[in-house]
Amino acid sequence: MTRILLVEDEESYRAPLAYRLEKEGYEVVQAATGTDAIALFDPEIDLVLLDLMLPGKDGTEVCREIRRSSSVPVIMVTAKDDEIDKVVGLEIGADDYVTKPYSARELLARIKAVLRRRGDGVATEADGEGGLLTSGRIQMDTDRHEVRIAGELVPVPLREFELLEMFLRNTDRVLTRAQLIDRIWGADYVGDTKTLDVHVKRLRAKIEEEPGSPRVLVTVRGLGYKLVAE
Repeated sequence: MTRILLVEDEESYRAPLAYRLEKEGYEVVQAATGTDAIALFDPEIDLVLLDLMLPGKDGTEVCREIRRSSSVPVIMVTAKDDEIDKVVGLEIGADDYVTKPYSARELLARIKAVLRRRGDGVATEADGEGGLLTSGRIQMDTDRHEVRIAGELVPVPLREFELLEMFLRNTDRVLTRAQLIDRIWGADYVGDTKTLDVHVKRLRAKIEEEPGSPRVLVTVRGLGYKLVAE
């Protein structure tokens, strides 16, 4: 059974959402504070629903701590419909976000989409398939959902993993922004395209020796991005 860690301090949101998730067949672990969330998190958790505004240790701190050891999908929940909050959430490692008030149907759709991508892998414009992808210092095992940089295991969140997989399957090819957004976020995505730039920035921080002067994942001005084969 899929386990979801639900981190929400407001009982009026947490209780009905936990009930709905359980009706959908999920096992729900509930936490009302960031400290409780860290204590309850374990490798058996399949997805984290994380409220941004929590008493004491807030959602950004919790997400950072989880990301130090795990690439489990994280969906941030925020009451602030502010682009800064969204970008901050993505920069610290969240895979997606929803804004309160949200519909249960919308949230369930987001959860199912994230879990489906995590379980099945991302569709790419690949010439062939296979679980092991390499380029220079980068080695990806798609079956185990693992990435190693220069031999060192590096936790990579789901969206970044999907992006990196697409780049690795298409080395030395320019992938347009439209192609990347369509493949990773879906053809019906209507959010800010800055989301892509944030994820690319985070990827560079992991795979580049000098992220400020990228030589592996490069920008092709006016078009998109390219992973240069090493």
